[in-house]
Parts: sequence; C-alpha cells; structure tokens
Amino acid sequence: EVQLVESGGGLVQAGGSLRLSCAASGFSIDDYAIGWFRQAPGKEREGVSCISSSESRIFYGDSAKGRFTISSDNAKNTVYLQMNSLEPDDTAVYYCALDDHCSGYGWRSWGQGTQVTVSS
Repeated sequence: EVQLVESGGGLVQAGGSLRLSCAASGFSIDDYAIGWFRQAPGKEREGVSCISSSESRIFYGDSAKGRFTISSDNAKNTVYLQMNSLEPDDTAVYYCALDDHCSGYGWRSWGQGTQVTVSS
C-alpha cells in the first residue's frame, strides 16, 4: 500500500526553523517525484518544493524564497523539507504527495499533513 506520512510541524517564532519529514511506504522514493505543498485556511493549495531522484532534479516554488531545502534519504525512504528563516506567512498545513515527475499533474497519495505555525 502506497502511503505518505508527514511529521515535524509545530509552533516556531519568526526567524526560526523546522525540518519536515515525509515518510514513504509501499514504494521507493527513488522511483517517483515527491512534492511538498502547503495550504492555509481559506487559501488555495500552494506548491513549495519537489524532488525527483530518478531525474536528479529539484524545484522550488516562489514561496521557498531561497529559505527552504528539500532532500531525500533513500535508506529511510524519507523526504525532508528544511525550512529556515520562517515567517508568519509560512503558517499552513504542509502536505507531501507523489507523482511520476515534478512537472506532472497527477499528484496523489496525499498524507494527512503537518501543521506549521509561525508566530511574529
């Protein structure tokens, strides 16, 4: 069974950092693109970052602002999102999902999300 589980969210002050984890099971992250997304209440879902190990490609949305770093650990079958210099606008529920390519439109296997709250 293909499954993604997000963790690592929490409450942090502006300027702080968090590292989110996306633990995969039922498949190898090396075979798919893993994307990080976020959604705040009343707002549209926003793409944050994507990593495609098979293509050796990494993408960042404008929201990353050069502050976030996506990485993967094949041994743990986990994708991480290191978030530094957090701002209140980063407050959202963060999700991960998979697709065949970062440029694809078939994101699926969404996790339950992890809440990130940044206080000013």
